[in-house]
Amino acid sequence: MRHPIPDGTGSRRLGPADAGELLTLQRAAYATEAQLYDDPRLPALTQTLDDLRAELAHPALGLFAGHRLVASVRWRIDGGTARIGRLVVAPDRQGLGLGTALLRAAEQASGAHRFALFTGHRSEGNLRLYEREGYRRVRREVLRPGVELVHLEKEGSRSRQAHPVEVPRAL
Repeated sequence: MRHPIPDGTGSRRLGPADAGELLTLQRAAYATEAQLYDDPRLPALTQTLDDLRAELAHPALGLFAGHRLVASVRWRIDGGTARIGRLVVAPDRQGLGLGTALLRAAEQASGAHRFALFTGHRSEGNLRLYEREGYRRVRREVLRPGVELVHLEKEGSRSRQAHPVEVPRAL
């Protein structure tokens, strides 16, 4: 399968050998999320290295600035639906379009026509991104008091997803 982000941009598939660096990125990115909820027990912050290695058996894509992993996204296919998760961008690289580029890349690489993801109810930036990309809210789920997940879905077409994804030059 052709890589959804043009060559030479510092992007590549991630695997179990990348778990340590990815865990570091994930914790940095989710630290700001934890502040929104005043809860350091968010699953992304409590995930173990071994759990993350196992999760990397599913597809994952990373963007690199030099040798530094600055953004990543993971997904799995479930009954024809691409379940996109853990879209993370390093705090010092947020707002540059990397999250949008990776979301589009995951959609394209998945080959799916239907996409699903979730984010926290107070994660307004994430909700704006997903809704701007055509996702619609379908339900809410209480994770624990004070933390709710907003589930979003999107129907897509391969023709729309087939266009190359441009990675911002700020990488």
